[in-house]
Amino acid sequence: MSTMNNPKQLEHFQSSWNITKLVTIFIFLIFMSYLFYTIGFLAYNNTSHQFDKNPNILSPIKYQIEPIPKLPLEQKTNISHIVFGIGASSKLWNHRKEYIKLWWKPNITRGNVWLDKEVKIKPSDEKLLPTLKISSDTSKFKYKHPLGIRSGIRISRIVSETVRLRLENVRWFVMGDDDTFFVTENLVKLLQKYDHNGFYYIGSNSESHFQNINFSYNMAYGGGGFAISYPLAVALERMQDRCIERYPKLYGSDDRIQACMAELGVPLTIEKGFHQFDVYGNAFGLLAAHPVTPLVSLHHLDLIEPIFPNMNRVQALQQLKEPIKLDPYGLMQQSICYVKNWVWTVSVSWGYAVQIFRGIFSARDIEMPARTFLNWYRRVDYNGFPFNTRPFSRNACQKPFVFHLFNTTYDVAANEIVTRYVRVQPNPNCKWKMEDPTQIHMVEVYKKPDPYLWDKSPRRNCCRVQPRNEEGILVIDVGKCREDEVVEL
Repeated sequence: MSTMNNPKQLEHFQSSWNITKLVTIFIFLIFMSYLFYTIGFLAYNNTSHQFDKNPNILSPIKYQIEPIPKLPLEQKTNISHIVFGIGASSKLWNHRKEYIKLWWKPNITRGNVWLDKEVKIKPSDEKLLPTLKISSDTSKFKYKHPLGIRSGIRISRIVSETVRLRLENVRWFVMGDDDTFFVTENLVKLLQKYDHNGFYYIGSNSESHFQNINFSYNMAYGGGGFAISYPLAVALERMQDRCIERYPKLYGSDDRIQACMAELGVPLTIEKGFHQFDVYGNAFGLLAAHPVTPLVSLHHLDLIEPIFPNMNRVQALQQLKEPIKLDPYGLMQQSICYVKNWVWTVSVSWGYAVQIFRGIFSARDIEMPARTFLNWYRRVDYNGFPFNTRPFSRNACQKPFVFHLFNTTYDVAANEIVTRYVRVQPNPNCKWKMEDPTQIHMVEVYKKPDPYLWDKSPRRNCCRVQPRNEEGILVIDVGKCREDEVVEL
């Protein structure tokens, strides 16, 4: 038996052993890697064959994500989704109910008239009017305004009382007075713009700057009408009685509603088609230069003159219903054009009136309301209006020739509405060095109905004076502006 007594031999042996050990470990690692790879490959093939044999087994990566189901499109807001709450007085009921009959659609419109006490109703009226309800007692609420009447508390609670009726399929509550005339088709079209699931308080201000200052520019005027979305109405109902108790010094119903809206944090969304009509006299100037927005309501029908001459108020509104039936969206919409050869400016307020001005006036001037009306505060001048106005000439020779709606017909074959306007009030004979509009005794306006008018960006329609086929008749075409068409000579 030999031994390694030599240190060099021992060192050499240890070095050789270390190398051998490293080589062995390296070979072992390669073998294990190959083994795991082979097992994984066989397992993958086996799984693949199982999927091939059983198509019901789904890959967790490729097939687990399911397509998102298509939700049914929500129905557009229509008249059945709107519930009206009409504030009324028993003292004025016999007279005011005639206004409601003009716009109410039995078995179509929904809502109630809320009165202070019971009134007698004729059997013939029952089917023509909303259901009558008596407001609940409000004597527990304090009222401290020195000039107002406490019925404002009662009327302010109409929305809440209507919510408590628990009506189904309601999206909007719309408030109005018994002397408010609604164009329901335009109301529906306007509300279709808004998400009824949100908190919305929609209406407009007064035509009097001082009224808006005394009450609030953030307040919708209930006579002109305002709309409250269903969720907001529910929120209002939950807190309104507590809210009312905090404001005993307010004047009426509208300011109490707005005070509660302020506490709920909901601002007023202004829509200029709601008309409070805090004016006196002849509202012609306001109507003939209606803003580019749907006409939704008219108010204070007992205070302004009939909107058509030689008619009472109810007859005048009845006359307005004819163009509403054929094209409500175009009602009162203004178009401006010129008769170059005769140096005339023409303004068409569709379904209402046509004006012919001697001379050429800019669209910027004609689109402003002429001051045919007086301010709510009679001693206040034109600076008391919260919008631009232009003077209405006192000189008879400088006044426009006004033609009011006479009749309306529909040409089915041409899909065209023909409205005819006649001059009711005479103009004096004036010496002008231009064509005299007294030669015109009728204006015929041709227009195609446009159900999508308010689905597009707002723009006035254009009007075009056509060659005359008959003496004394001015023919005008009104419709969508053509490419590059501008109100200019």
